[in-house]
Parts: sequence; structure tokens; C-alpha cells
Amino acid sequence: MTESGRTRAWHSASIPTVRDPLVQQLELDVDDIAICKACLSFVSAALEEGDPRTIERTTSEFAPILWDEGLAQPVQLALKRAGRRGVPGADAAIAAVERDGPRAPIVRAIVQRLAAELAARAQGDVRQLGFEPWPPESRAY
Repeated sequence: MTESGRTRAWHSASIPTVRDPLVQQLELDVDDIAICKACLSFVSAALEEGDPRTIERTTSEFAPILWDEGLAQPVQLALKRAGRRGVPGADAAIAAVERDGPRAPIVRAIVQRLAAELAARAQGDVRQLGFEPWPPESRAY
């Protein structure tokens, strides 16, 4: 293994994932956050596909969009509450979010958690993913 391979493996192991205890303990619910569910569904689809590169690329693409759209405040508040509860890693995550905003690894892990929740709740119903039928059912053609 090359030096860069060892560095990459160590770095990857230190990045929070959707299974990270901090990410799981954050008081966030996908249905309570005013973000575009259709945008989040792209991350859900990547998670379903299972390819790590696709997941990372899609999450990195949509995290800043979701952040600007309304994810920022709920994440910051949830991290602060976790810090007050003494959840391990919360203070470091708060610092990362203050420094890197939507590009912080913890934000990507949170986006993936929310995307997994969205997919689980939707159970294949694309309307639950933020999509609407066309033409709208209320219109008679």
C-alpha cells in the first residue's frame, strides 16, 4: 500500500457517516425540515444504488443546495443541543460546521441520514419524495 493509500484509508475512517453515533443522536426529522424533498431524493437514489463514489458525489453536490435552502439552521441547532447533552463529537462537529458550512463532513453524513429517512418513509411513492403528478390531478383536461 502506498503512503497516499494509507493516508486515504485513515482519512476515510475519520469522516462521519450516516451510522456515526453523533449523526444518529441529532434531533432532526426529514419531515420537519423545510428542504426540497425532490433534491434530497437524488441522494436517496444514490444510497439505494450503493456505489460509494456516487453517494459521495451526489451528497457533495446536493448538501450545499439543501444547506442554503433551509438545512443550515436545523443542523446548527441540533448540534448545539447535542453539545449541551454532552454527545461525544458534537463540539468538533460544531467547529467543523462553523468553519466549512455545508462542506463539513458531518453535514454530508446528516444529508445521507435524512435521505435514508426519506426513502424509508416514501416506500416507493414518488410523491413522498417531493414529486407531483403531471398533469396535476386537480386539473381536468
